[in-house]
Amino acid sequence: MVKTKILMPNLFKIFHQLGEKRCSWKKLSFSLPFADLQPLAVTCIVVTGTLLGVRHLGWLQPLELKAFDLMVQLRPDAGPDPRLLVVTVTELDIHTFKKWPISDGVLAKAIASIARLEPVAIGLDIIRDIPYEPGNAELAAQFTNPKLIPITFIGKSEYDRALPPPNIPKARIGFNDLVIDPDGIIRRSLIFRSNGQSTLSSFALRLAFKYIDSKKIPSTLTKDQEIKAGNTVFSRLRSDSGGYQTIDTGGYQILLNYRSPENTAKTVTLTQVLEGKLDPELVKGKIVIIGVTAPTTKDVFSTPYSATASDNRMMPGVFIHAAATSQIINAALDGKNLFWFWDEWQEMLWIAVWGAVGGCLAWRLENTINFIVSAIALGCILWGFTFFLFTQQGWISLASPTLALSIAPAVIITYKYQQSKQQQEIVMKLLGQQTSPAIANALWKERVHLLQSGLLPGQRLTATMILTDLQGFSTISEKLSPEVVMPWLNEYLSAMAEEVQKHHGVINKFTGDGMLAVFGVPIPRTTPEEIAEDARLAVSCALAISACLPALNQSWIDRGLPSAKMRVGIFTGPIMVGSLGGKTRLEYGVIGDSVNIASRLESCEKDRQEDTCRILIAEETLVHIQGKFEVESWGALPLKGREQKVNVYRVLGGERSSK
Repeated sequence: MVKTKILMPNLFKIFHQLGEKRCSWKKLSFSLPFADLQPLAVTCIVVTGTLLGVRHLGWLQPLELKAFDLMVQLRPDAGPDPRLLVVTVTELDIHTFKKWPISDGVLAKAIASIARLEPVAIGLDIIRDIPYEPGNAELAAQFTNPKLIPITFIGKSEYDRALPPPNIPKARIGFNDLVIDPDGIIRRSLIFRSNGQSTLSSFALRLAFKYIDSKKIPSTLTKDQEIKAGNTVFSRLRSDSGGYQTIDTGGYQILLNYRSPENTAKTVTLTQVLEGKLDPELVKGKIVIIGVTAPTTKDVFSTPYSATASDNRMMPGVFIHAAATSQIINAALDGKNLFWFWDEWQEMLWIAVWGAVGGCLAWRLENTINFIVSAIALGCILWGFTFFLFTQQGWISLASPTLALSIAPAVIITYKYQQSKQQQEIVMKLLGQQTSPAIANALWKERVHLLQSGLLPGQRLTATMILTDLQGFSTISEKLSPEVVMPWLNEYLSAMAEEVQKHHGVINKFTGDGMLAVFGVPIPRTTPEEIAEDARLAVSCALAISACLPALNQSWIDRGLPSAKMRVGIFTGPIMVGSLGGKTRLEYGVIGDSVNIASRLESCEKDRQEDTCRILIAEETLVHIQGKFEVESWGALPLKGREQKVNVYRVLGGERSSK
């Protein structure tokens, strides 16, 4: 048995290195030198650092706030707070009284009706800094009730302030100013604020502590000057709490924990109160807030729920104050409903981890489907975990780690694509010198499947071999100097290589004056039609080489160089192919008796050279090209080294047009 090797060391050394890297990742081995992981590490560091810088500038804050709104909308509804009742002034009420603002007398009558039912506190979320007759005296009398909390509006300047009703102690006045985020949505609650002379309490805080005090719950200030009611500390909102980065945290702010607009509290209308249709059970021992819900009064605001409504429905201010009041009471008495946040270093680590996870995922997985499925799964884990914490009142960054999880893989994939493209260019350049571009591209696309542990595994397949040799080359090289023989031989070999590439064959390194070309490797050809096509291409290639030889001979004769004749042996049969060698030298080996037969066909009966190029094939090739070429039978001939004779045929003509 003769072993012949198609030597492509540079190409298969590249494939070997690719296979080593693939195998080491498959085993989750981290023994690779840092240089191999350096692109991954640099990418993760750069992406994380860039995101942290962008986040610090506040550019990601809008995305984080949108994520906050989405989670508010998706979390379970807590239902109405049973401790609250909201008396609404609707559009129908305004039409009923045919006046706006509603007169002091109407408000006084409503407050008196509510007060008789023994509420803990009554909040009036309607400005009454000037009289609206008739009934101002009656309303002033109601303001002497210690349970009544009226409002004031501090505003941003003295020109937009609204004073509280006169002769009311400051301890019973609360401001109803709301804090609006840069995108116009209210997510925070301001519970203390200074007007330059004294510290004022919010409307919601006044109402809530009326209720808390009635339950004998102690309240103090911590050493950090934060409110503590019962066991709950009302931690101040920082400028970098949760998804915030650039907000103004002046005063004493907390993150507002909404109930849904429809279920903040039970409601009755002002008309129902005045008509005596108010259930005493809704009032006794509760907080009652009177406020305007009529859209025409413009006391409506955007909240996290607004984006879900098709008409961008906004929430009346009275319900926002009710939500803030409910939050303070629930935190003090039940120990819940206050948001908590991570420290900034934890947020930075959180973002860095997801950037690293995304980068490693892209670095590790080669299969596109596996990567997409894994990326979706990781995204679901990130969003699911963040939402779970949100249902437990924890707000951590979501947009930033999501971007880290997306951008890091994108950069890694881009890097790997560029690296792969460069490798492909090198491989195509190397392989393109030995085979056709079609085979080169096919081999590159199948590189992952062909490689196992860095090697092309041995496989049995059927291929067609071409072996060539020049007649009398020894005599020619004896008569001419090497300086003349080398360029003369290169012209001949170059013409043969060009034809082999055109016919999709793979070339062996040239062995002196001959070559070995194989049709049907390295990607196996499994069907009879494919094997027959390889045989046809091989014979057609040999005929094309034969057709080139006369022109070459004429050119050589014109230049005073010797002409040449050549012999070609072609055989189709089973062979074993695969990588041979080690790390220092890796070759693609072709082993099998079929190679031996092709070699013996080329050298068979050398004296029978009737034309410039003699092409001999065996019956094993003829069965695949039957009827496509004109052949001449030489009969059963003995071949050197073989006991059995082989049926030999000489190819005379090209492909027939009837094929």
